[in-house]
Amino acid sequence: MEEYTFSQGKKMRCGYTTGSCAAAAAKAAAQMLLSGRRVDAVELDTPKGIRLHLETREVEFTPDYAVCAIQKDSGDDPDDTNGILIYARVEKTDAPEHLLEGGKGVGRVTKPGLACAVGGPAINPVPRKMILQSLSGAAAQYGYSGSLKAVISAPAGVEIAPKTFNPRLGIEGGISILGTSGIVEPMSDTALIETMYTEINVQAGKGNKDLLVFFGNYGEDFTRDNLMVDIDNAVTCSNFVGELLDYAVYKGFETLLLIGHSGKLVKLAQGVMNTHSKYADCRTELFALQALFNGASLEVGKKIYAALTTDEVIKILKAENLFDKVMPAVTEKIDYYMQHRVHGKLKTGALMFSNVYGILGKTAHADELIKLHQMKRKDEDNAR
Repeated sequence: MEEYTFSQGKKMRCGYTTGSCAAAAAKAAAQMLLSGRRVDAVELDTPKGIRLHLETREVEFTPDYAVCAIQKDSGDDPDDTNGILIYARVEKTDAPEHLLEGGKGVGRVTKPGLACAVGGPAINPVPRKMILQSLSGAAAQYGYSGSLKAVISAPAGVEIAPKTFNPRLGIEGGISILGTSGIVEPMSDTALIETMYTEINVQAGKGNKDLLVFFGNYGEDFTRDNLMVDIDNAVTCSNFVGELLDYAVYKGFETLLLIGHSGKLVKLAQGVMNTHSKYADCRTELFALQALFNGASLEVGKKIYAALTTDEVIKILKAENLFDKVMPAVTEKIDYYMQHRVHGKLKTGALMFSNVYGILGKTAHADELIKLHQMKRKDEDNAR
């Protein structure tokens, strides 16, 4: 498709979602079943208002059923599902309404908290609506008053699924059929935030009231190796701390412990709630300011300001005997801004670490929340 967006100063080609592929395949298969004629291309109006013109593949039709596939195109987005085939098999049914099922490579939901029913296929609400509308549209087009059943499959999804978030979300055996707009916008913050919300929903669905959060793999690895807490129920926030805190309050969580590398977590001490470098980078400025407040010379402050990494900053602070003064000041500000964001409705804690220096600092409630998660791990180990 020839739709573009701009991200990080680059012109990037958009793609279309697995949901759009499934809906288009269902539309073409239904048309072939009801018309008895081959359909080599199909048009689909997406929720975003963009009309797609898609070629069908792997076409097969008989008087009893029709099957075809649409190839997923993620545009310039780095997506594990790019290029796979999404199939729809459509047949007539005596059911009072159109039916939708998941076939090979479409995951099954095993945990509550998602937008799909436990035990059902991982086909999200918007794609589900699009697929059923495709069936209704084809039935109306050819004057068919009965019902149709569509089975959506993605055989390559079996192999791809372990690379996605699905195992963490309790979706087994395949990929999810996703998409709220029908269009993939490369490097979209919205998609990442929605993934985070989904992870939080899973924890809420389990009845969990205490969130353990990492920015990404660094935090998960550090926690696994050093803190003896249960990381299986953790969520990942990427750069979106503000959205994380807002949603945790909205979902009624009682505590939230954020464990992060100094390069990201220190930004919270300036009230920066999106830690991506394209939005703000105040790491060395913050450390330099706090060092000056705590007795550093101007020369040392300039050296800290010029540092390229937070590990280099920590090295300077330790060499100048400033570390034990500066880090409590930094974590105090982190605590302040986290509490300011949640308006006191959620007990928050944060632990800052470095891969070189280990634990650097903790906010006021961090130790309490770490112990809470350690006890949860012990309880789960004892229950096994």
